[in-house]
Amino acid sequence: MARYTGPVCRLCRREGEKLFLKGDRCYSNKCAMERRSGPPGVHWRSRGRFSEFRLQLREKQKVKRMYGMAEKQFRSVFVEADRRKGVTGENLLQLLEGRLDNLVYRSGFSSSRSEARQLVRHGHVCVNAKRVDIPSYLVKPGDVISIREKSRGMARVNESLEAVEGRSVPEWLNLEKGAFQVTVKALPAREQIGHPINEHLIVELYSR
Repeated sequence: MARYTGPVCRLCRREGEKLFLKGDRCYSNKCAMERRSGPPGVHWRSRGRFSEFRLQLREKQKVKRMYGMAEKQFRSVFVEADRRKGVTGENLLQLLEGRLDNLVYRSGFSSSRSEARQLVRHGHVCVNAKRVDIPSYLVKPGDVISIREKSRGMARVNESLEAVEGRSVPEWLNLEKGAFQVTVKALPAREQIGHPINEHLIVELYSR
């Protein structure tokens, strides 16, 4: 699957807000959003007004980039959200938040989702004491996510856990730092997802 490998700070500037793609750098004054105003490109001031379609597209691109997903994968998650009972937009956010790579990041075991994805793919993460190497694995309430015992000495994992207070762990997760594990108490309610997302724009875009 093709994946963006260019400068990720450019993506934040393009969407006009921090997507927290570079870990600790995003919380410092070195963040590109703090140092530069406006999207990348020399002609950004001359771009036209935002149409309804453009607003919908930008919101979809923002969320897709935030969770580090390709278009085909993101659309398949939307199809699953639309198939489930309830509000499609809220279902979509719950499915995205329930991904294993996102939960590794939210728990503080990594400083970014891309780093979390690498930890999972390299077999450093377990779910209910069983190793899982699929970043898109959907975690359920009651599941316990942990770092493998052989991997607990990794410098990046420990550095990220030390800095977790600055990011805070969501209230729907129960982190035990000393045991290198986190328990999923429940999937997040809409108001518990802190980043500003207008999911109804994504639903409108895919419903065209």
